[in-house]
Amino acid sequence: MTTAHSFTRHDITFPSGDSSCAGWFYLPTGVTSPPVVVLGHGLGATREMRLDAFAERFAQAGIAAVAFTYRHFGDSGGHPRQLLSIKRQLADWDAALAYVQDRPDVDRSRVAVWGSSFGGGHAITVAARHPELRAAVAQVPFTDGPASALALGPLASLRMTPVIARDLVAMVFGRAPAMVPIAAAPGSPALMNAPDVMPGYQALQPAGTAFRNEAAARVLPTIAAYRPGRAAKKVTVPILFCVSNTDSVAPPSQTLRYAGTAPRGEIKRYDAGHFDFYTGETFEELVRDQTEFLARQLDPASAASTP
Repeated sequence: MTTAHSFTRHDITFPSGDSSCAGWFYLPTGVTSPPVVVLGHGLGATREMRLDAFAERFAQAGIAAVAFTYRHFGDSGGHPRQLLSIKRQLADWDAALAYVQDRPDVDRSRVAVWGSSFGGGHAITVAARHPELRAAVAQVPFTDGPASALALGPLASLRMTPVIARDLVAMVFGRAPAMVPIAAAPGSPALMNAPDVMPGYQALQPAGTAFRNEAAARVLPTIAAYRPGRAAKKVTVPILFCVSNTDSVAPPSQTLRYAGTAPRGEIKRYDAGHFDFYTGETFEELVRDQTEFLARQLDPASAASTP
């Protein structure tokens, strides 16, 4: 059994596009040139919503970690606020990887990505675009827009058509965005409205903070068309898919089909809901599995220990 490392956490900012992303950098103490994993979150979420819990465990295993918040959300830059742009978020991932390459205190040849939910889909896309990575983890990944749109329900989707139109007009004329809820009760118009969505988001929010439950409506057509699972077959590095058997947001059947096309894919399935992955016993099981996978691929034991 390996000894858990202590670690230090540093507030960081790195440039991305026309603005910057805020994040945390976790550095295991007493380890020279550790490998590093970059963590990105899901739909409208920020790094405060339990990314720290995963990053801390990886750091304790001797793996440095960067957990960041996408532009337009939380304390990262970018205007207008609450703009959920797939293209910009993927650029933020590239910027986070570039930030890692500029750090002299990590082993820049041993880098992995970790994404959850919508970020899990991004992790697949990013891993396909960056064959120099050593590994990837896609946790409850969003893999197929049409499948998730069906899970949302056609009636709820149709009810959002007017606000999408208003937001597209606002975009053309440079006005403030027209917003839709990110999470809502079943049957209500929102990006997600399964029964476990609202309590799930609330459970991820630290005490004393508020989740801003809205996003610019213009993102809806791009989410419906986004199919990051198709990139799985192009991921040449080892990739771990952590799949919920009862996922209400990212239907598992489609995810499993995509995961099966990854040349070096590993699949672990869990009898827990989409939002159960972040807390409690399911989190403990997940983080053990993910730490074992990352340690196997990144080999933190080969990093030199300082006296």
